[in-house]
This record gives sequence, C-alpha cells and structure tokens, in this order.
Amino acid sequence: MNDTVPGPDGKPRCGWCSAAPEFFEYHDSEWGFPVDDEHRLFEKLCLEGFQSGLSWRTILAKRENFRDAFHDFDFNRIARFTEKDVERLLQNTGIIRHRGKIEATINNAKRAQEMVKEEGSLGAFIWRYEPDTQNLPEPQSQNTSPESIALSKDLKKLGWKFVGPTTMFAFMQAMGLINDHAKPCSIRAKVEKARQKFKRPA
Repeated sequence: MNDTVPGPDGKPRCGWCSAAPEFFEYHDSEWGFPVDDEHRLFEKLCLEGFQSGLSWRTILAKRENFRDAFHDFDFNRIARFTEKDVERLLQNTGIIRHRGKIEATINNAKRAQEMVKEEGSLGAFIWRYEPDTQNLPEPQSQNTSPESIALSKDLKKLGWKFVGPTTMFAFMQAMGLINDHAKPCSIRAKVEKARQKFKRPA
C-alpha cells in the first residue's frame, strides 16, 4: 500500500496517520527508525502485546501511564513484581487492566533477563531477524512475514507470551527492522538514512 495523506507541512505521510492527529508525531519521529535500546525494545514488545485486540491509538494515549506503572519498562525491576503488584496494576485506570497481559509483561521481563544473560542484549537477539532488503514486498502490503513468524516462534520457545506473528511484525515495523513507510512518504528516506547509519547489535 502506498496510500498517503498530507502531513502538517503538506508533504505526504503514510495513509494510516489520518486515523488520529497524534499519529503524525509518532510516525515522523519514531515509527520505523531503528532501535537497539534495551528498555525501548522491551517497552514495544510489551505494548504490542497490550494492543492485542485493541487499537494503537488506545495504547499511544496511555503510553506515559504505562511507563509510570512499569518503571519505564526496566525489565530488571518488573521481573521482581509480585501478585501484590498485579493487583495494584489491575486498579490502575491509566493502563489496560487485563490480568493476562499484565502477568505476561512480568513473565516477559524474566525472559528478557535470561536473554541478556544468554545473548548479551535483547537487541543482539532481535536484530538477527532483520529481513533481507532485496526481497521485501511492497510497503504495508502484509501483516506478517517469514521473519516475524520465526521471531514469534523462537520467542515462544523461550517462554515469552503475547508475541504472535502479527504482533511481532508490527514490532519489527515500529523498531526499524524494516522500512515499511509508503514509497511516496516523505519520512521514508529519513528512515532509510537512519537504517544505513545504524550499527546493528552484535
């Protein structure tokens, strides 16, 4: 899909930005730019899980509340959460109060700790699933990929939860493992430049 809409500066942006005014800022400054920061990768894995069955607009509106509730997604702190913390979070009206998703976040924090011990960092593991840019289909023409299916499968084997193939594809789009901006989108070239300069985690 190469549908676009005019951005605040009149230049074309990906068509999905028209769904909410706040999407333009997220699209222009975050979506598709490559990330290796541990907390940001973990945050996005968790928020994509919370989004399951909901809209990204809902999650984006509550993102600062999530950051407050989950200590800026410091997985070493979240891994120590107890049942008392689960009950506390279930009373927090600023986040999505879904027991399964809250418990999955705590579980995934423990799995993240294990991954860091085994792999050195979350980024070192996740960036192995970056697709070959020579074989990519048209931007925004799919909601899963062989790489997102593989990432989902391997994370599940390691005990992660709420990491299905569609969720992982959205994660890969957002974290810059692929540049899925529409071809006419004015941000696509900026993302491509950032990806070229980006040092992949070893």
